[in-house]
This record gives sequence, C-alpha cells and structure tokens, in this order.
Amino acid sequence: MKQTANKRQLAKLIQQVERLAPADKPLNIMEVCGAHTMAIGKSGLRQLLPDNIRLLSGPGCPVCVTHDCEIEVYLELARQRNVIIATFGDLLRVPGKKGSSLADARGQGAKVSVVYSTMDALKVAKNNPGKEVVFLGAGFETTAPTVAMSVIQAQEEGIENFSVYSLHKLVPPVLEALLLDKEVKIDGFILPGHVSTIIGVEPYYFLAREYHKAGVITGFETHDILQGLVMLLEQIREDKPCVEIQYRRGVLPQGAPLARQVMARVFEPADAWWRGLGLIPKSGLRIRESFRNYDAKKKFNIPEPYPNEKEESNKNCACGDILKGIKLPQECRLFGIACTPLNPVGPCMVSSEGACAAYYRFTEYGGGWNEAR
Repeated sequence: MKQTANKRQLAKLIQQVERLAPADKPLNIMEVCGAHTMAIGKSGLRQLLPDNIRLLSGPGCPVCVTHDCEIEVYLELARQRNVIIATFGDLLRVPGKKGSSLADARGQGAKVSVVYSTMDALKVAKNNPGKEVVFLGAGFETTAPTVAMSVIQAQEEGIENFSVYSLHKLVPPVLEALLLDKEVKIDGFILPGHVSTIIGVEPYYFLAREYHKAGVITGFETHDILQGLVMLLEQIREDKPCVEIQYRRGVLPQGAPLARQVMARVFEPADAWWRGLGLIPKSGLRIRESFRNYDAKKKFNIPEPYPNEKEESNKNCACGDILKGIKLPQECRLFGIACTPLNPVGPCMVSSEGACAAYYRFTEYGGGWNEAR
C-alpha cells in the first residue's frame, strides 16, 4: 500500500511539473550538487520531465572541480620518499595533466593511504611518526568542519607530522561566478542539501536579490527533487524568485553555527582555482596562520601555480563545460568512447558524483544503461 501511495504521489508531482512548465520557452535548471545528479540519474527523472525542462549538472562534485594545477601538486608530494598521502577514495583515479593519477603513483611506490574520515588520517600520522602524512582536504562546506577538527586535534595532541593540503571550495561564490559568465544560461537552481545543512539559507539570498534567479534547497529522494522542481517552477511562473527550503527535515534556516565556528577557527576564505571556471575570488579555504604548522602548502613550501601551469590537461575533455552547464556529458566527443568509468579521461567520469559517470550509468547515452535498467 505504501509503495502504491508513493507512486501516486510521484505521478501527481510530475503532473504538477508538466502543468507549471512554460509552453513557449525552454528552462535551464541546474542541480548544483553531485549527489543530486546521481539521484536524478538513478530515478530516471530526466526521461520523465517535459522536453522543455533541461536539467544541467553543476560544479558541486568536489573531485570534478579540483583543478589540474592542484592535482599536480599532490602528485609531486606523493613522490617524496618521506610522505604518506591520506585521501578519500574518489581522488585516487583522477588523472593529472600528464595522465597519471595517485593510483599510478602508488603503483610506482608512492605511499597512498585511502581513509574514510579525517580522524583516520590522524591515526595514520600517529602510527607513522617517521613520515609526513598529508591529508588531501577536498570538499565543500560540508566536509571542511571535520577537517578543521582534525587540525585542532593534531595541534592539541602535538601531532607534528600531520598536515592538510586544502582543496576546499565554497558554493555561493561559484554560483555567482556562473551567473556572471555570459556563456551560462540558468533559470533556477536546485541548491545542495548537504552544504546547506552547514551554511543555511542566507548565503544564497543574493541569487534572487541581485540576479533575479530562483533557488530551492532540495533533498535527495525522488519526491524531494520533484517537489523542489515544483517550487522552482512556481517562482519562475509568478516571476517572484526567492530562496526556499524544500529539505526542511535536514536543513535549518540558520544552518549549523557551531560547525561554521569550527571551520572559521582553522580556515579563512581565499581565491581558488576551479576546473573550467578558472580563478574565483574568495571561493576556497586556506589554513590560518595560527595553524601554519598543519598547512601542507607552508610545510612543503608549495608555490602558487604559474600561469602556464593552469592550462587544462586534455583539450578534448569537456568536463569544464559540463560543470558550467554549457554542455551535457553526451556532447563531449570522448564520452563513452575514449572516456568510460574503466578508462576515465576526466574527473567527471571518475567521481561517484560526476555528471559523466551518472550519464554513462543511467542514460541511453552510456554503456551502463542496460545494466542500470
């Protein structure tokens, strides 16, 4: 009975979307979060929506937005004899400018430890006092507080062989960068649920106030995404853009102030490089001077990348344009041919939250389509 009721609810929501969709123009709706991209793919929503509603994947996959110049830095660190790289698994197979990855480096003798939490990385440092353990801090506002806690704990316990290479990115600045890009055409945003549990709703207000764009913080179940779409379409139809919360069971308007305090104690905003988007002011996080002993950039004297180092690796890979919503994965000439999950060329195919991985697995354009069905 419950399953039948759920199907009826979903059918009703799809009907609402169809009713609210404008008949005279297409709409571009960006799902910012990579977890939303995977949820939409798995549910088959793209195939169920009206043709004039185009869902675009955005720059909300932390592995995907990591720039080539950052990848080259941690690959060079991995080659140092006294260094152990501690990382989440998604970064293992991301290729750098020359096509090599952390997995390749490990095969050549580099010490790379896959961890499941920042505290696991601290344990690696404790267990290897003669080695320098560098944790690769990739992620958004969701993961930054836990990384900050590991730095605080390392300082309190005097663990001097632990440091963090901060690859953290911030969501609101990249959304503004997208809206300032003349190539990008977005009518509304499905805003990330996980990030919003930390930052709340206020950091998104500029979307409506300054750019007249609709936004809804949305959960990850199929009915959440459809409800979020209905709310977005109502805003667009009435020409009253605002920022709303659909995911009320997970997100408070004020977010998580204590988590932000911990994050602000260790990190401060800094300019950051994004794949496909270039340098975005104040869109990253760097470790504060008071914790400099735990900043891998300072410990290893890592310079800022030179301009010629900031060129993307494979010019045929459209990952940058896909992250901006300019292209869909199947519009990349490498997709499903030279670039597959078993042989990825770009990070959008590597990551479990990457748009190309989702399209390959869950749409008719990819080789995983039959398996997914």
